[in-house]
Amino acid sequence: MQALSNRKRDGHSEKGVARRRISHLSFIIILYNSLMDKKQYYVYILANKLNTVLYTGITNNIKRRVYEHKNKLVEGFTKMYNVDRLVYYEVFDDPYNAISREKKIKGWIRKKKVELINSFNPTWKDLYDEII
Repeated sequence: MQALSNRKRDGHSEKGVARRRISHLSFIIILYNSLMDKKQYYVYILANKLNTVLYTGITNNIKRRVYEHKNKLVEGFTKMYNVDRLVYYEVFDDPYNAISREKKIKGWIRKKKVELINSFNPTWKDLYDEII
């Protein structure tokens, strides 16, 4: 009884202590799952056959995503302009960094994107076969 009254006097209720324990436990579980899951995120650039059209995207499964582009399973820009050759990609462990990088590249002028691709893949070969 004395311990309970001391907690109440100190501003710590039984419920508050339990909530903090649950909060800490939730944090540990989330941290453990993120370490065990080790998802990777990819920022990639696709080009059409003549390298005249570029598309920058982001995914957590680059093999699946490029397959979708190649087989025209994705409605929209890439299907309309036959953009299906993987010419550049980067790997991230953190989705926020990947999203930030994708936005940065999308904001670049074409010349800067071409320089990035050239530094990584000077012949602009399709890298899809290397990732499958």
